[in-house]
Amino acid sequence: MTSVAAQSPQTKSSSHAPRRDERLDDVAAKIGRGDRLSLDDGMLLYQTPDIWTVLQLADTVRHRLHADVAYYNINRHLNYSNVCALSCKFCEFYAKATDKKAYTRDMAYIREQARLAVEGGATEIHSVGGLHPTLPFSYYTDMVSTIRDEARRLGSDLHVKAFTAVEIVHLCKIAKVYKGANAPGEEGRTARREAIRHVLTALKDAGLGSLPGGGAEVFDDRVHDEAYKGKIRSDVWLDVHRVAHEVGLNTNATLLYGHIEQRMDRLVHMDMLRRAQDEALARLGYAGTQHQASAAGDGIRSDAHGDGGHLGYSGHEGGDAPEITLTRKGVPLPERIAFGTNAESRIPNAETSGYYQTIIPLPFFPDGCELEHLPGPSGLENYRTTAIARLMLDNFPHVKAFWIMQTLPMAQIMLQSGADDIDGTVVWYDITKVGGVSTHQEVSVWTLQKAIREAGFEPVERDTVYRRVSRDSADGRKWRVQ
Repeated sequence: MTSVAAQSPQTKSSSHAPRRDERLDDVAAKIGRGDRLSLDDGMLLYQTPDIWTVLQLADTVRHRLHADVAYYNINRHLNYSNVCALSCKFCEFYAKATDKKAYTRDMAYIREQARLAVEGGATEIHSVGGLHPTLPFSYYTDMVSTIRDEARRLGSDLHVKAFTAVEIVHLCKIAKVYKGANAPGEEGRTARREAIRHVLTALKDAGLGSLPGGGAEVFDDRVHDEAYKGKIRSDVWLDVHRVAHEVGLNTNATLLYGHIEQRMDRLVHMDMLRRAQDEALARLGYAGTQHQASAAGDGIRSDAHGDGGHLGYSGHEGGDAPEITLTRKGVPLPERIAFGTNAESRIPNAETSGYYQTIIPLPFFPDGCELEHLPGPSGLENYRTTAIARLMLDNFPHVKAFWIMQTLPMAQIMLQSGADDIDGTVVWYDITKVGGVSTHQEVSVWTLQKAIREAGFEPVERDTVYRRVSRDSADGRKWRVQ
């Protein structure tokens, strides 16, 4: 692989850089203090021609949180079925049950994938799939317990990260516990959360360790209705993750950008996530400052998404929660307290209450879907969006440059522009195939480490919850958490 570190905007000769945008000085001052940026600030970061400063500011925050470390993991993806009741316009993955490409894995296959993951030294198996219309709820609990039990039989503490929020709601329906969840107001909201709690508790008992961040797409009703109508909306997606945190599961979050959404839609999406994270971190025991009277900034719509004041921009739950930022100097990251050795510095609830670990900006790839007439985002838009995610999401510990969808060379530059994680070895990935590659999308640990070093960082292997991992010198398949 060719090194691209020398091509990074940060290291390019200053004679080629545009004039600094003085409008960014106030934003830089806020970032220096660790203050929260407004949506107006975010729009300026998107609109300024001075992209060099935007990336530099994100790199400053990234180094403040993680110094020169960049994370990777050894993982294996498992897509249990591509049969789906939905037909989202941006998705090439889904199939109908009668399609030739349709598949649904049995427990023998799943057990074999768990065995291969353990034998490959994986610390994590990541499993998502379509909304299969006929599989019973027991299939999903059996799948998780099969992975867990096979891993344990082989002496591994393999972490199971599985099921997007969209899948969790689907499981509530097939488990027949979603009754009353669509009622208006507090009655429906309470019923929905109890249904979600029932399903997540059953899955956790079976061995589920955390939730991935998929299915969020963009929190905007206009985009939702045009590109993926039928999927859960923002309030329900956030409810799934909120309940997951309450039952002690960490989760991730994604942002799918570069299709029919606008930049302001992305910013509101980020703001809704960071307010939800305020609530999660407050539950952990973090203290913060109250939100400013107008966090959105002058002129920005306050209920942008028409959720009836429930989970629109300013009216969603958590809007009055303390404003908690992790980007101030001296503020410890949640995983360092949850798993630290100094008992006096631990957050009391850190092991029993979850939070968002990372934001994963995902560029839209039009190939093979109903929106393939769209060009998708440019490389510069990818860099800028990753950087802005790092700057806006001041209470997310991590930003991931998912190399499968960003490519390794682009992920290298993103490590210098706000990201601190490039994901893992992956092996099989059937959701997105950049440039027509096959389902077999695998890189070696050596390749990941080399890419990180070329970008100027120290590669550190992590597990799913960002604990450092060490390997047995005699048998690299054996690992333990440091």
